[in-house]
Amino acid sequence: MERRARRAKSDGLDVRALLELLMRFHAGDRRACRTVRVPSRDAEDARQMQRELRELRGERTTLTNRIKGLLATQGARLAGSGVKRGRVDVEVLVDGQGAPLREGLRARIGRELERLRLLDAQITQVEKARKAKLEAQHQEAGAKLARKLMQLRAIGPEAAWVCSVEAFAWRTFQNTRQVGASMGLAPTPYQSGTSQHEQGISKAGNRHVRALAIEAAWAWVRYQPQSALTRWFHRRFGDAGPGGRKKGIVALARKLMIALWKYVQYDELPEGALLKT
Repeated sequence: MERRARRAKSDGLDVRALLELLMRFHAGDRRACRTVRVPSRDAEDARQMQRELRELRGERTTLTNRIKGLLATQGARLAGSGVKRGRVDVEVLVDGQGAPLREGLRARIGRELERLRLLDAQITQVEKARKAKLEAQHQEAGAKLARKLMQLRAIGPEAAWVCSVEAFAWRTFQNTRQVGASMGLAPTPYQSGTSQHEQGISKAGNRHVRALAIEAAWAWVRYQPQSALTRWFHRRFGDAGPGGRKKGIVALARKLMIALWKYVQYDELPEGALLKT
């Protein structure tokens, strides 16, 4: 087909095509388009604390690695959490030959440590604010659901807060498929003729909840050994090797998020799960 014969494209035509899709959708054709669930302003605002905390921690890791890299170029090594907290005396640092660091490098590392101490203070401030919301009998939906999730073993403040404000507190799920799809943990089968195989998870969902779900799944296997989910994981992937267990933990993460949704929505305790004393 010649390029000049292509369909014209303009804003007016795009709006007309979109209106036609909306008319078909409201007329009952649910396959015409897909609706996007947008959180309310309050629900979006409740996410800011956790997302800021994640970004601050990432910046702290970047600064820590940069300082360690600068010292490594001079043959110096630092162990422990001193660098992470910014508690390092630059004046006593020496290179691999025992000589003091040069003035320019020492000044640069000093400024990096100042930024590190500022980040650490901000992280502590945000963590205290989140802890105050969780400990106080706050009436926000996110705080209430987080306190309920924290009653389960293996679910700490981090996992409870992220799951509540990012997923369960602002959206009403109709079935388990919506739970997995919203977090990008839905399977993506491929089928063409006689060829049929799985392509892994879609990852078309909330990446914050998906990453946290995988971490929570590892903690669930460790601290809920008698639960049905843990027994299923060991039965299916116990002898699969490191690579197989990594794939299996993603499947367990999807099952765990569905179980947590049933727990907060219908008070259905996961089979074999224990509550904190």
